[in-house]
Amino acid sequence: MGHDHGHSHDASHDASHGAGHGHAFADMLDLDAEVLHDHHHEVIAWAGSLVGARPRIVDLGAGTGTGTLALARHLPDAHLTAVDLDADLLARVDRRAADAGVADRVRTVRADLDSDWPDLGPVDLVWASASMHHLADPGRTLTQVHTVLRPGGAVLITELDSFPRFLTDPAGVALEDRCHAELARRRLEHGMHMGLNWGTLLKAAGFEVESERRFDIELRPPLPAQAVRYARVSLQRMRHGLADHLGPDDLDALDRLSTTVAEPDLTVRTVRTAWAARRP
Repeated sequence: MGHDHGHSHDASHDASHGAGHGHAFADMLDLDAEVLHDHHHEVIAWAGSLVGARPRIVDLGAGTGTGTLALARHLPDAHLTAVDLDADLLARVDRRAADAGVADRVRTVRADLDSDWPDLGPVDLVWASASMHHLADPGRTLTQVHTVLRPGGAVLITELDSFPRFLTDPAGVALEDRCHAELARRRLEHGMHMGLNWGTLLKAAGFEVESERRFDIELRPPLPAQAVRYARVSLQRMRHGLADHLGPDDLDALDRLSTTVAEPDLTVRTVRTAWAARRP
């Protein structure tokens, strides 16, 4: 998923994901992939259908390498480059690749995607999962993606329409409504690009859009094993990121829920949209 994913850290990032990275942030990325396994598996299979034999793939804003490693497993003849700004996350990708026995096919590159890119191409697929909305200039970024791809190469962008919701009781739903409204306000204030029509932007950058898919995800009990932890970590990070923007009652409620919320009180609800496009 996106995060300090190859761009400079800013206030909107803090508000939406919680300040800083560290283990909690990395854990949240991995929990998202574990809890939403079926969704991630479907998108990985879609990505695999876009390439031929021995593809060269770049993962933009690789985070902990969930997408990189999933693509390496799904495409055993692929060679992958994981790009991120966070050196600690890239070290984690290297360790995971070694543990999975794919280190010979995975390399990591530290780069600020809002600046000049290192030489990454030509490649057959650019994969960007929940990372594009953080970048300062989406049009410039897509122009760079176009340059990195070989003619006929594909890009697959997956983005969140909003951050996941978990609570089901009326008070909890109202609390999440207030939190998400504040997050949306701060994203707008700080120029985060969540909710953009990436299909339109891809066309403007010279791509031919092949497909757009919307994934309305709602998981109900019995939930995946890590769903409670995913909810608690997400609520903790929301509380941290909005500490200066919510009233004391809401902060107290988030403190309590982030340690006590349990499966009978939870669903996992989120919307993801993905676009596949090709360089002519």
